[in-house]
Amino acid sequence: MDVSAVLSLLTAEDYTIAREVLQRGFAALFFIAFLSAWNQFPALLGEHGLTPAPRFIKLTTAAQAPTLFRWKHFSYTDRRLRIVSAIGMILAASVMLGLPQTGPAWTTIPVFGLMWWLYFSISSIGQRFYGFGWESLLLESGFLVGFLGSHEVAPSLLMIVFLRWFVVRVEFGAGMIKMRGDSSWRDLTAMDYHHQTQPMPNPFSRRAHLTPAWWHRGETLGSHVVQLIAPWLLFLPQPIASFAALTIIITQLALVITGNYAWLNWATILLAFAGISDSFLAWILGGPWPGWGLSGSSLAEVAGPSGATDATGAGGAPADFPLWWAILVAAFVVWQCVLNVPALRNLFSSRQLMNASFNRWGLGNAYGAFGSMTESRDEIIIEGTLDPDASMTSGDWRPYVFKGKPGDVHRRSPIVAPYHLRLDWLMWFAALGDYRQSWFYRLLERIGSGDPQIRTLLGPDPFDGQAPARVRVRVFTYRYATSAERRAAAAAGQPRPWWVRSNPRTMVEPTDLREG
Repeated sequence: MDVSAVLSLLTAEDYTIAREVLQRGFAALFFIAFLSAWNQFPALLGEHGLTPAPRFIKLTTAAQAPTLFRWKHFSYTDRRLRIVSAIGMILAASVMLGLPQTGPAWTTIPVFGLMWWLYFSISSIGQRFYGFGWESLLLESGFLVGFLGSHEVAPSLLMIVFLRWFVVRVEFGAGMIKMRGDSSWRDLTAMDYHHQTQPMPNPFSRRAHLTPAWWHRGETLGSHVVQLIAPWLLFLPQPIASFAALTIIITQLALVITGNYAWLNWATILLAFAGISDSFLAWILGGPWPGWGLSGSSLAEVAGPSGATDATGAGGAPADFPLWWAILVAAFVVWQCVLNVPALRNLFSSRQLMNASFNRWGLGNAYGAFGSMTESRDEIIIEGTLDPDASMTSGDWRPYVFKGKPGDVHRRSPIVAPYHLRLDWLMWFAALGDYRQSWFYRLLERIGSGDPQIRTLLGPDPFDGQAPARVRVRVFTYRYATSAERRAAAAAGQPRPWWVRSNPRTMVEPTDLREG
């Protein structure tokens, strides 16, 4: 067979826009992740953090936690952490601006590879504060999308298909975790609770929770249909694949609207774009597009959703697909397929793992979320007082406010995603029983001593920088205020509540935690 004919079969010339969305989108998520590390890592995990990374590095091996901070000439300091974060943000910004994409075919590989290694070096020593599935999702996605190449070459069909398989691992894996993990997903009652008990509600979560029961049943059933069926339709011809990808994107956008899940939903949306062709976008949205698609004309001129296009690069220049590039991409995909074997087995295992890695580099992972549903919401409230003689029933106790998590019953939940408030998320787990971890008691010690580094992670300081004389911790059960309760409060001239809390319990008695 003619080599040129084989190479033409390996090109995905109708996915130039998908490539741009994938590469620039994941670069934007890397930028946010590095920014989060710059802002939060020193206080949480730095030299004087709640669970110091230098100590963790000494207690582990390179096999257990690979990181560039093990290099003897670059051992961990907070300053070096911020240098790494700054380099990562610069690299991410360059891809967002499209700079590496203008070079030779291979230039996107080292740029994404370096972002992957830098963030992997941070995440691998992040301990409990980086123990979230979206960390590995970002890392694995970033490792892959560099092999979509620059504008000099057409997107590779092998990479597009492999990224669709990635969507199967993420979405189908999450769907099966739900079906196997909790009866509420099987009897369609999970969404009766989810909007109220999710870790980080946003301003629309309350309205979503207060919808009728029949709507919640539809939400749960729709989740099953999209997660268990739609990912497999990505392997069917166009426009079926594009419609399947669109259902995934719409479902993920609904989650974006009703919750704060860091960059989890945005990463899934980006991956789903691997199923959407340029022709489909032109058919649905028209054009023109910013030099990403067809040569010499608007994408709006494409006849229909399944129409093929000529392979073109950005700016309308014909995109090549040389033999050496085809061999490199094919070898990479074969290697990735081998790494994916454990994840494939896990998908169909009765003992399916959630958010698990099967190798030290975190490639070919298992994903999933909310395998079990929390039906009630408890919130930990940390309070302080300047009165050294205060008791549980006396003294001017004032709560420490967190930036995102519920506390003040009158405060509307904020939008923070795709940014990740790590301490706020850990406080949700603490309320489920994770407070026995060392980081929680160190947090109380730092608050009690008036530590300025920890205060940067919290909201307004109730004591304007003073260390409290005593600290106590209470737990309340929270639920959303109903519309009737909000109207009654307004009629009585009182602030309308966003939450109603009850059942106060004492977790930590009033204690003096000041140093010295």
